[in-house]
Amino acid sequence: MKVGIVGLGNRLAYLARVFTSVEPDWRIAGHVDPEPVGLDYLGEHGIEAGRHYPDTARLLAGEKPDMLLIGSPNHLHLQHLREALQGDAPIFCEKPVVATEAETMELLGMLAGGVDQRILIGLVLRYTPLYQDMMAALRDGTIGEIASIEAAEHIQPYHGAFFMRDWRRYEAFSGSFLLEKCCHDLDIYQSMVGCRAQRVASFGGRRSFIPRHGNLEDREIHHRKKAGWNGATAVFHSDADIVDAQTAIIEYENGASLAFHANMNVPDFFRRFCVVGSHGMAEGDFIRNYLRIHATPSGECVLDRESYARTTFGVHYGGDERMAADVLANVRHGAPLPVSVYDALEAGLTAIKIDEARRSRTMIDLTETWARFDAAKLGLPIATEA
Repeated sequence: MKVGIVGLGNRLAYLARVFTSVEPDWRIAGHVDPEPVGLDYLGEHGIEAGRHYPDTARLLAGEKPDMLLIGSPNHLHLQHLREALQGDAPIFCEKPVVATEAETMELLGMLAGGVDQRILIGLVLRYTPLYQDMMAALRDGTIGEIASIEAAEHIQPYHGAFFMRDWRRYEAFSGSFLLEKCCHDLDIYQSMVGCRAQRVASFGGRRSFIPRHGNLEDREIHHRKKAGWNGATAVFHSDADIVDAQTAIIEYENGASLAFHANMNVPDFFRRFCVVGSHGMAEGDFIRNYLRIHATPSGECVLDRESYARTTFGVHYGGDERMAADVLANVRHGAPLPVSVYDALEAGLTAIKIDEARRSRTMIDLTETWARFDAAKLGLPIATEA
């Protein structure tokens, strides 16, 4: 399979290794990136990067790839999706799909032309065995009707320091820390509840990576992960405008609620959840690798898994390889995928509105937002927000 890459950063370089491990005939024919920081990683693993092209149009014309991957900085996704849709190849786009509410509505209008099935999304948590077991328990009634969810994504100090040094440190490029890093989590919890967010509120700010803690500035660990395009060296004196700790509260359309906590300076990190339903509760952690389900009211443990298989080099709990295999099956045979571009846009827009609530220090009702979303999805005129 001949592929093209737009945005050859660390993530798509890593995914190239994943795709070639699943399908040895998968090869990069060409790439577009003025500063392809993923080249070193590809070279370390013996993967050719193909020919360099100045733009997407010339890549599509020159190579006619079987598939195009977009991994550019978030604020460029819409532009690159628009260009990619001028060709015929299926498009794999890394999350988040776009970076703003306005871009969300614009892309929905583009998809209304019937090209939505061509865009495949990199929400890798949907492919993990733990998530799939959790969804099976929801489908078979083991959990019952969800009342509330408590969840967190906590990342290690080296990873948080990377955010302070990489292009992701600017909301103008990333959208926000919550959108860039946690849209995965918002997506899977929305899929568990089975409906959209209705009301959101949020609190957060910079608490760890700030000058008064700068005595840690020269620690090797804070520079372990290489920054990409537009990178910098400062960690605690960074010019970043993203937050490093945030709490979000969501009430869903069916009355269920989610309390979500994110922090990027957690030494004993975890990515866990507790889902409480009418018939049982489920506790899971993607990093600590377990899923336990207890029945109500007896308290009996009806599922206890602590040994989800890890892959040789996968970093997303067994999800990357499954995602690659499923994406290839979709491209070749039209096989179904567990997540759509619309799911991704809903999760992204939820994150965007949560950040709006944080900045404005208000609770936001999303009724009108989803009305605009659905109108744009149908290609109808969108009412301007007051």
